[in-house]
Amino acid sequence: MLTSFPRIAAAVSALTLLSFVAHAENRNRLLLRSPDVSKTQIVFEYAGDLWIVGREGGDARRLTTGIGREMGPHFSPDGTQIAFTGEYEGNLDVYVVPASGGVPKRLTYHPGYDVAAGWTPDGKRIFFMSHRDSYSDSNRLYTISANGSFPEALPLATAEDGSYSPDGSHIAYLPVFQWQPAWKRYRGGQTLKIWIANLADSSVQPVPRDNSNDFNPMWVGDKIYFLSDRNGPVTLFQYDTVSRKVKQLINNDGLDFKSANACSDAIAYEQFGALYLFDLKSGRSRSIDVRVSADLPEVRPRFEKITAAKIENSTISPTGQRAAFEAHGEILTVPAEKGDVRNLTSSPSVADRDPAWSPDGNWVAYFSDESGEYALHIRDQSGLGEVKKIDLGKPPSFFYTPVWSPDSKKIAYTDKRLNLWFVDLDKKIPVRLDTDLYDSPGFQMTPSWSPDSNWLAYSKQLENHLHAVLLYSLADSKCTQVTDGMSDALSPVFDKSGKYLYFRASTNVALANGWVDMSSIDRPVTSSIYVAVLRRDLPSPLAPQSDDEKPPAGKKDNDGKKPDIDKKPPPDLRIDLDNIGQRILAVPLPERNYVDLGAGKEGVIFVTDKPLVTIQEGPPPLTIQKFDFNTRKTETILEGVTVFKLADNGEKSLYRRGEQWFIANPEQPIKPDPAALKIADMEVYVDPRAEWRQMYHETWRIERDFFYDPHYHGLDLKAAEQFYSPYVGGLATRSDLNYLFEEMLGNMTVGHMFISGGT
Repeated sequence: MLTSFPRIAAAVSALTLLSFVAHAENRNRLLLRSPDVSKTQIVFEYAGDLWIVGREGGDARRLTTGIGREMGPHFSPDGTQIAFTGEYEGNLDVYVVPASGGVPKRLTYHPGYDVAAGWTPDGKRIFFMSHRDSYSDSNRLYTISANGSFPEALPLATAEDGSYSPDGSHIAYLPVFQWQPAWKRYRGGQTLKIWIANLADSSVQPVPRDNSNDFNPMWVGDKIYFLSDRNGPVTLFQYDTVSRKVKQLINNDGLDFKSANACSDAIAYEQFGALYLFDLKSGRSRSIDVRVSADLPEVRPRFEKITAAKIENSTISPTGQRAAFEAHGEILTVPAEKGDVRNLTSSPSVADRDPAWSPDGNWVAYFSDESGEYALHIRDQSGLGEVKKIDLGKPPSFFYTPVWSPDSKKIAYTDKRLNLWFVDLDKKIPVRLDTDLYDSPGFQMTPSWSPDSNWLAYSKQLENHLHAVLLYSLADSKCTQVTDGMSDALSPVFDKSGKYLYFRASTNVALANGWVDMSSIDRPVTSSIYVAVLRRDLPSPLAPQSDDEKPPAGKKDNDGKKPDIDKKPPPDLRIDLDNIGQRILAVPLPERNYVDLGAGKEGVIFVTDKPLVTIQEGPPPLTIQKFDFNTRKTETILEGVTVFKLADNGEKSLYRRGEQWFIANPEQPIKPDPAALKIADMEVYVDPRAEWRQMYHETWRIERDFFYDPHYHGLDLKAAEQFYSPYVGGLATRSDLNYLFEEMLGNMTVGHMFISGGT
């Protein structure tokens, strides 16, 4: 049952829960927010606009519209005007509009945010929150004439929200704010409190409380009404300024009250999306049934161009003819030069992730949650034909980075549960190869296939939290540790010949691995590049070189053997595991902050490093260098890029510089950049409500798989998902979706549950 949930199930059975959910499905599921009330009307926010309706409810009339959101309406004391916060100019500012309708008038012009909070009792000035002159992280309160003037600060060092006493001499306000609102029943050092300030001398008197969250003060007569979670779900309380007693006015065993505003005889409040009116004289509440007829432009299906900022993952075809991108939940391919952009998935209600191109060029693999859980999908590179779908087994999870075998018959991948898997595409049965020991700070198994597709190299954390390189034989179903665990060894990759295994390793990573505390910050980490000789009969790839005359063709050298220059790798690659750790050599490259390693043609590697200290925002700039074992020379191929991917044949690469993507030959320094890929030609069909439904269910799956407590702080995730699901169909804006996320995830009662973003 639900223990952290609204008191649906304080001591209820499954039957009670189901009846409550059924009731929720039948009620108004629109998110009507931030109501205020006058003698005759109620104003509220819906779909990012302000609407007005009579106290009895009925058909609402839209009061504002425009680009951005209008929010937080407040009636003037006489009910003729409404102050609100608007985003008309791209910034949060205070506006005022007649309650009968008209052109909103902008009052504030500060480049920071200004948020309307209410009116002075005489109706001449509007007060608002702003950070403009604050010396701390908190806001201050200011007043401004309803006709426009220069703002004046109230004599309060910090202040959030508020309500004036009827004579204007005092104000009830919040001295601090809580910076993680998605934490229901919070009882830490940021609990919200209400203070009453004398504006003549700035002296304050607190409203009595016992570490509860008290907020949304409303001063009517000699009473201060407010919202609080002191007895459970947030509900309405009253503080008598004469007797100095607090009384609960409404018993609430359901969803939290989110906001409220008062006039002389009533309080309008929102109980997560539903509007109610509380009569101050009778002490009774009634629901306000509201009908809104809106065009809802944010939910209209449409085509949208893809910008570089929306690209999440990328790959390059085996010969560099095309690049594949994950963007906006779709898999798209873009030609290097000729041809059209192809959307391989066209699935607005599905998240498709992590594209990988098969070495034979025929297929693109990716993970898709079409079934409700992620599965492996494989489709023709043309986008035509039937999609091959492989169930990845139980329990479901999140999966990462599919890696094709060179014969294009198998795929290796990892999952959130720290497992390394591979699946034979003919058998369609996932096989677990190994499991890492720790999630944080360094889960990087990063599988790499041998040229004959019979071995996998990967890294795994040991008990000392350092990574070791391991080899897994598919023929024997056995893994062997290659490195000794005395260094942090990562990014193993086979040479195209199958003779050598390259990797990077660090011996100074330990001080940077604290991660739980601040002691690891700014600890420089460097690594070196190494090569393991896979057969005992192979020469060192770094043996001393000497300029000598070559023997005539067919002649033997001094050892009585023919030169081994042009030998092809044997059909069946052999690895001598005995004493393989004694056949590891350091590649003559300087120690740097290497972050990735790739194999090009035989005897060629590409190493990626980034600065030890990054001073710019966004992804750090990467430097790509090529090392050739034949010439023993190093060349800088690229600088200042943020993504670098090698094609399977080693003759092409995909990289990103700024907002542009390029395909180029990495065998020589790439200067200048070639013609950029036509990213601007990428376009997807967007169905917002279908996407929001997918995001809603995936959010619950993320909590299921990533939350640190397997019991989720006592919350029944399936019941919670079912309970809140009726609200998804009533969402009108992307902001509504975040509002829903904040409400539902607040039931997990955990810190750092930050919810923001989205367009």
